[in-house]
Amino acid sequence: MTELERKYLKSLADRYPTIASAATEIINLQAILNLPKGTEHFLTDIHGEYAQFNHVLKNGSGSVRRKIDEEFGNTLSSRDKKSLATLIYYPEEKLDIMMEEEENIEDWYKITLHRLVQITKRVASKYTRSKVRKALPKDFAYVIEELITEKEEVQDKEAYYNEIIHTIIRIGRAPQFIAALSHLIQRLVIDHLHILGDIYDRGPGPHIIMDTLSTYHSVDVQWGNHDVVWMGAASGHLACIATVIRIAARYGNLDTLEDGYGINLIPLATFAMETYQDTDCSAFAIKYNTDYNTKDLSLDMKMHKAITILQFKLEGQLILRHPEFGMENRLLLQKIDYENKTVEIDGTSYSIKDVDFPTVDREDPYRLTAEELKVMERLRQAFLHSEKLQRHVRFLFSNGGLYKVYNSNLLYHGCVPLTEDGSFAGICIGGRLYSGKALYDILENCARIGYYGTEGEEKRNGQDMTWYIWAGPGSPVYGRDKMATFERYFIDDSRSHEEKKNSYYALLDREDIIAKILEEFGLPAESSHIVNGHVPVEQKNGESPIKCGGKLLIIDGGFSKAFHQKTGIAGYTLVCNSRGMRLVSHEYFESSEAAIRKESDIFSDTLDVELFPVRKRVADTDIGLDIKETIADLEKLLKAYREGSIVERGI
Repeated sequence: MTELERKYLKSLADRYPTIASAATEIINLQAILNLPKGTEHFLTDIHGEYAQFNHVLKNGSGSVRRKIDEEFGNTLSSRDKKSLATLIYYPEEKLDIMMEEEENIEDWYKITLHRLVQITKRVASKYTRSKVRKALPKDFAYVIEELITEKEEVQDKEAYYNEIIHTIIRIGRAPQFIAALSHLIQRLVIDHLHILGDIYDRGPGPHIIMDTLSTYHSVDVQWGNHDVVWMGAASGHLACIATVIRIAARYGNLDTLEDGYGINLIPLATFAMETYQDTDCSAFAIKYNTDYNTKDLSLDMKMHKAITILQFKLEGQLILRHPEFGMENRLLLQKIDYENKTVEIDGTSYSIKDVDFPTVDREDPYRLTAEELKVMERLRQAFLHSEKLQRHVRFLFSNGGLYKVYNSNLLYHGCVPLTEDGSFAGICIGGRLYSGKALYDILENCARIGYYGTEGEEKRNGQDMTWYIWAGPGSPVYGRDKMATFERYFIDDSRSHEEKKNSYYALLDREDIIAKILEEFGLPAESSHIVNGHVPVEQKNGESPIKCGGKLLIIDGGFSKAFHQKTGIAGYTLVCNSRGMRLVSHEYFESSEAAIRKESDIFSDTLDVELFPVRKRVADTDIGLDIKETIADLEKLLKAYREGSIVERGI
């Protein structure tokens, strides 16, 4: 035994000070290895659609209804099953309705509690008692455990359980107990949640989604480019801040910043009203939703134009100080012909519908005016001092990254950049070329330095690289040659709007390419999958999310309302349990109010991606590998106890 091993075993002995405690833990862990693996859910490109997102979590992507069908079969009517499912999804709200409508509420409580206990038993059956116990609500932990655990020593078990339920009703705790069981069922149908990026932008509630995720029991996040730009904004990077505000303005979501994150936009509003008062803002229409207050439309359009021009200026400064980005073709303010109202892009002259830019100096177009500098500094301070935003971004850093390898699946948001011949495409950072996995690693490191680093050149470069991850042509989470923001605002000719996708997207069905990517990230090609989002799958046009014979799954089905017409559906969930992988496609979600009142669920169509020939156990997972290592270490500790090299304590 080496000295290092001895030190480690002594540390382990602090937790297991006797032969008996170490042996008991080995037995427990060995038993856990033989349980079915937990159910993983994969979601991507949520884009602020918090109501639909929360409903998908509540119904477990259809898993709750499936459990109800399995448990009750034909013994319950379809109507009763729908009612029970709705109660599990929205217990507090549904209880309020039932207490108004039910003539004999105590009978309803009794029937409902028995049904909920049956469902809870079913969803808890694949976990250890210890794991279920940790998930139990504190107020009812003991009672729930009694109801869902068989008691062999109790002679008349039915009378025993009935008396527990009768007492719960008699003392007036039935509503609270029903809610507790419903939330426990929601918790147990999803063992682990993967979010493959783009929580932010377009929809109205990314902050609500982040509140949910930051308290979720088990979750990881693979950053999307829309998440990364918010992370850059939270670090105080001006180009990222301008981008975040512009997108919020474009989609009528400035309330997300003001009310959701407490960011004061008055300095921008005041500046826009004064500077853009008599300016044509028709190119800056708001793509607002039904909740948008149109009385703010004129001001919001002015703010929209003001922050967009600021974004173009700040991006121009950034591109000029980083020629290695190779983004000179994005320096478009200097290519405007104001007299002829044209702009030259990639050698082609296009008519431009707006040249009314009161703050742009034609000789020095990327210079901010004194007023613009003041506005951006006040906005920077507002972002830096938003406690909720900083908390959410720290959650993304601590629970996420640009990619994840988990249970033989490679997860990332966008793509692994490739050249036309299928080689890994690289970019130069700090004088060194990075590609493949190394590119992901260095970019993630830059983003972390940009947020956590101390003030100085290294932090500034990290922040600039964070912006590059958002929109750079070599960014794996963006995956296009340019972001045509300028063109979409000012040029009617749609040819200028084209954003050429990386070659990755043309090579998705080549087995050698997918195998190469998997092996680059340390996974065996024959038994692994790639799961990614970012590019909506146009299912209505016959496009399949399953690529390369099931080795690659693109699960962006248009969760955001902005993509529903394009995809024909309202998002996918990939579900992986002990028996296989299935892809669940969701129809449009009306609202939580409709789900409660009408007992309407999201209609979800399920497609089996892969059925495992043998049911997977915990032993077959990454957690299983960790458990096996722990068992091996505990067996070494047992040997050390028996040999006397480490002495038992506390006997």
